Amino acid sequence: MTVAKEYESVAEARRPHPAQRILVLALIGVLMLLPLWFYPVLLMKLMCFALFASAFNLLLGYGGLLSFGHAAFFGGAAYFTAHALKVWEVNPEVAILAGVGGALVLGLVIGLLAVRRQGIYFAMVTLALSQMFYFFCLQAPFTQGEDGIQGFSRGKLFGVIDLADSTTLYYVVAVVFVASLFAIWRIVHSPYGMILQAIRENEPRAISLGYSVQRYKLGAFVMSAGFAGLAGSLKALLFQFATLTDVNWHMSGEVILMTLLGGIGSIAGPIVGAGLVVTLQNYLATTGVPVTTVLGATFMVCVLVFRRGIVGELRHRLPAWGRK
Repeated sequence: MTVAKEYESVAEARRPHPAQRILVLALIGVLMLLPLWFYPVLLMKLMCFALFASAFNLLLGYGGLLSFGHAAFFGGAAYFTAHALKVWEVNPEVAILAGVGGALVLGLVIGLLAVRRQGIYFAMVTLALSQMFYFFCLQAPFTQGEDGIQGFSRGKLFGVIDLADSTTLYYVVAVVFVASLFAIWRIVHSPYGMILQAIRENEPRAISLGYSVQRYKLGAFVMSAGFAGLAGSLKALLFQFATLTDVNWHMSGEVILMTLLGGIGSIAGPIVGAGLVVTLQNYLATTGVPVTTVLGATFMVCVLVFRRGIVGELRHRLPAWGRK
């Protein structure tokens, strides 16, 4: 079999089944109708964290790199966006671009230092650099310390669409969310994504084949930081504040929990995990039940009973679906 035929066979095997395309279109349709039945702010919060978890999954699930410092990109972008809206008084699209740009720069700087190490050393380097950024945000004048940046308006998208209305903002966030997931899907299924997964499975073999492993890892790290920054920018635009909570290491732990609960290595897993965590947090906040205890118990059950995560376990038990 020639190389061209092998490539065609792999591409055909990874091409979405028509039933999957119909299912995705149906889910997008449901997403557009959800504000009719649910509180739009909760739905937008869920999409922000689902995008954050998907960005993290791009690095962990497909690159095999466990980062403990993704809060720096999420919270950093929230600060950049909030500062741009409050001080520079720019349009929201410019503020979001400023947030994403800041996250990409942070991802490049941290990634250049972190990808030189592997395993637990990589995780510790990302955690240490993230905590350095946390203390920078604590001391820097533009972040306004423990008070955070708050009290700014959402503005008008392209100077025309007023985002003060929550329903209007919901549809903007939904479009960005769907487009971002499609971009992540395209990255994962591109030749670059295939090589990234090959590095995850067998790095010495990838090196022996002549691939620049460090460069592929750095690319995945920066792209993951950019998508995490986009999620942080949308979150700042939604709640109209950015605080130290966004850059704290707890946020890095939370996104790891979301991704592992849903299942790594799939597009749907992080979305399901983020939905479960955000829903539990929202529901338990009014009951007096300690949220962290419930989330910790849920994580223990996940580790002991279904290590693949919710979606991963479903794919394992439904082989026909898992092959797609």
